[in-house]
Amino acid sequence: MLIVAALYHFTRFPDPETLKAPLAKCACAQGVKGTLLLAPEGINGTIAGTRQGVDAVLAHIRALPGCAALEWKESPAETMPFGRMKVRLKREIVTMGQPEVDPLAAVGRYVAPQDWNALISAPDVAVIDTRNDYEVEIGSFAGAVDPGTSSFRDFPAWWRANRDRFAGKRIAMFCTGGIRCEKSTNFLLGEGVPEVFHLKGGILKYLEEMPEESSLWRGECFVFDKRVSLGHGLRQGRHALCHACRRPLAPEDRDRPEYEEGVSCHRCAGEYAEADRARFRERQRQAARGECFGDVRD
Repeated sequence: MLIVAALYHFTRFPDPETLKAPLAKCACAQGVKGTLLLAPEGINGTIAGTRQGVDAVLAHIRALPGCAALEWKESPAETMPFGRMKVRLKREIVTMGQPEVDPLAAVGRYVAPQDWNALISAPDVAVIDTRNDYEVEIGSFAGAVDPGTSSFRDFPAWWRANRDRFAGKRIAMFCTGGIRCEKSTNFLLGEGVPEVFHLKGGILKYLEEMPEESSLWRGECFVFDKRVSLGHGLRQGRHALCHACRRPLAPEDRDRPEYEEGVSCHRCAGEYAEADRARFRERQRQAARGECFGDVRD
């Protein structure tokens, strides 16, 4: 059994480029795979490997400037969910495109999984899912507002266009692991919202800790690796991935006429030119022969 560790930590990295090579070397030496993003605001990513390997990489990260308090969420995987190890430099570790947003300055109030149900059931609380539309489609909390955004960059514009809907409400927000809420709660505080809350540890922590019989979660949670989705107890879900558009597919979606493995699904059937489809078919042939195949979306 392999360990999958999802992590993020906001801190100041004056020169993240100097951290890239040593971090990649450590991960590769331990046989750990996945993606880690470095930016001036911190680190974000998911890695997988043996217990020893993951522990070694986490120890390396905790030794980075300001990362001693790093927290992460673990889940099991029977097979390696990543194709290779990538360490990338980014402007932001989660892209919102709002330079004034700074989670190190202020964020919303953290709510533990065991207290989340009571909060989101209160009549004066509006619950907002900060994830992308394809993530929300396969699972969310009962009664949560879906902004219908295709990118986290779209969230600020959505909020400004819809803020009047939430006048007089306390706002509770959630995402997969918590990182998007660090920025979205800081953004709402900056927009003048007085009471903002977010789920500590995100959906993954809730699914890990909350008994299914008392859960308000409906469906599965999309994850950015080859497991595709997780359910209660962090058990692997029933979804697969369309390797053309990288969106999740339920088993019944793979029976639809638009579906061609590795080439198209009902969501992206009209999104690509035939030249792109030919390229996808060649990639799928290579995968079928056991050749190199690209990772799922970061």
